[in-house]
Amino acid sequence: MSIQSFFEPVAEFLWQKKYPDNSFFKQIHWYGEEFPDLKGIQIALVGLKETRGVQHSKSAERGASEIREKLYSLKRGIGPYRVADLGDLIPGENLQETYERIQKVGDYLMKKQVLPIYLGGTHDLDIGQYLSYEKMKKLVSLLTVDAKLDMEEEGPMADKHTQEIILHQPNFLFTYSHLAYQSYLVDPTLINVIEKLYFDHMRLGMVRKEFKEIEPIIRNADLLSFDLSAIQSSDAPGVFEANPFGLTAEEACQICWFAGMNEKLSSFGLYGYEPYYDDAQNKTAMVAAVMIWYFIEGFYSRKDSLSFKSSDYIKYTVSLDSKPNTLVFYKSKRSGKWWMEIPHGDKDHFERGSSTVPCSYSDYQTAQKGEIPERWINAQIKLL
Repeated sequence: MSIQSFFEPVAEFLWQKKYPDNSFFKQIHWYGEEFPDLKGIQIALVGLKETRGVQHSKSAERGASEIREKLYSLKRGIGPYRVADLGDLIPGENLQETYERIQKVGDYLMKKQVLPIYLGGTHDLDIGQYLSYEKMKKLVSLLTVDAKLDMEEEGPMADKHTQEIILHQPNFLFTYSHLAYQSYLVDPTLINVIEKLYFDHMRLGMVRKEFKEIEPIIRNADLLSFDLSAIQSSDAPGVFEANPFGLTAEEACQICWFAGMNEKLSSFGLYGYEPYYDDAQNKTAMVAAVMIWYFIEGFYSRKDSLSFKSSDYIKYTVSLDSKPNTLVFYKSKRSGKWWMEIPHGDKDHFERGSSTVPCSYSDYQTAQKGEIPERWINAQIKLL
């Protein structure tokens, strides 16, 4: 299979500009006159122009090019930079066909051990990003960063795409996590639904208050779907529903850094940019570009093997007076990150045994006090 037919080249004005030798652009392969050879490539940029998932879009089809213009001009960071820009995905005849094209491209890239970064387009395109995992025959964890929970029953697909993912059959979603939603934009009944399914969620205030605690949630994700509307309008005005409250650009970059460092995360989508609403300097495009830059920096800073029986990890066993009698934790000697062991019975894709999930040092401290961490309880319920 060749995926070149799904793409059109990067806008000519971008690759004809003069960039310094230490720029991001000079370190990557890009689709100009020829499609990039993916041999040895680790990360692929995929521009999205699809806008039919929203009722009103004045400029989202230009989003990827505007972000590229800022990204290409940044300085290169660490690592070998085995990065390719595949150009822009050609939209399908209808919205469903676009989802299917994203699915095919994502499946193709991930089978080649290439991590796709989707930029531009509307947030509902994460349906295609999620469907890319369907043939992997494993349960996956989705992390969404958004000011809202897009689980409405009516309206355009951008307002209900998360519900489409959760209800999709066959069901291969192990867990869904949502960060930085704003309570006054979310129907409380949706929060009740999330809690009944034992999915993780943290509203904006809690993210701010306990920022270190979001790292294990991010580290548990296989794919990240980030809507730029989660960022406050003073930092990112270029979205249709810009809000004065939200994450700062710095916090958004920190989340992308955590995500890049997550060894199991295999795709990243950055959606919702509307150049029409941006300021004269295209501030939002710059924020998006730096977020991608930090994600790539995180990717090239990955340290952990996730082989918990190796000498790279220290095993801690905590005895309890109640059931379970013991809790098992692992700490990485390389990164200092923590995981905990969750026993489970036979269920779906799991054999009887245990799974190891990310946690924080505070979870270990809770266990030392003789208490079972809430993160352990929620994970164990999902695995029963």
